[in-house]
Amino acid sequence: MLAWNEYVKIIIALIVIIDPLGAIPIFIGLTAGQTDAQRGRTARVASLSVAIILIVSCLIGEWILKLFGISIASFRIGGGILLLLMSIAMMNARISPAKRTESEEEEAHGKENIAVVPLAIPLLAGPGAISLVIIYADKITGAVNTGVLILICIVASALMWGALRLSVPISKLLGQTGINIATRIMGLILAAISIEFIASGYKVLFR
Repeated sequence: MLAWNEYVKIIIALIVIIDPLGAIPIFIGLTAGQTDAQRGRTARVASLSVAIILIVSCLIGEWILKLFGISIASFRIGGGILLLLMSIAMMNARISPAKRTESEEEEAHGKENIAVVPLAIPLLAGPGAISLVIIYADKITGAVNTGVLILICIVASALMWGALRLSVPISKLLGQTGINIATRIMGLILAAISIEFIASGYKVLFR
């Protein structure tokens, strides 16, 4: 098994890229016309969808890369660049276009059910989170480590559910300024993680 600090690193990275606090204002906006019960159901379905997407990525992501002839080193560089762009947006307290575009947001307001699209994907379990899980799934070996990675995906999804379920009180407690500060700190952590991915990919490609 991996050392415990490696597991801590993985779960922190996953929580940072999902960014539950940064998703709260968007969640409140998209569910403005819903009752508390409907908002709770939306949060539950979105979090469950995130767990399924991440677990599927963990199990078959590497196989899909091999199907298209993409080396994991190249994917680390590409995923690292994507995460770096997202981290820059987070440090500016903005949502990266990789997670959400204006046209997607406009379309979402016209939907009756927004739990899966656009909340679960691409907002929460978007390209960045999927890339992160695939990279870590390749890094670890053995059924036990894979099982722990799946458990980490479930824990991150559960934390996301808690943040969305308590979105209104959290928003009132922190305010927009508090949420922006937390998002900027997570963006800084994500930038460091992305550079590590890029460096490890280059190390393999130009060995």
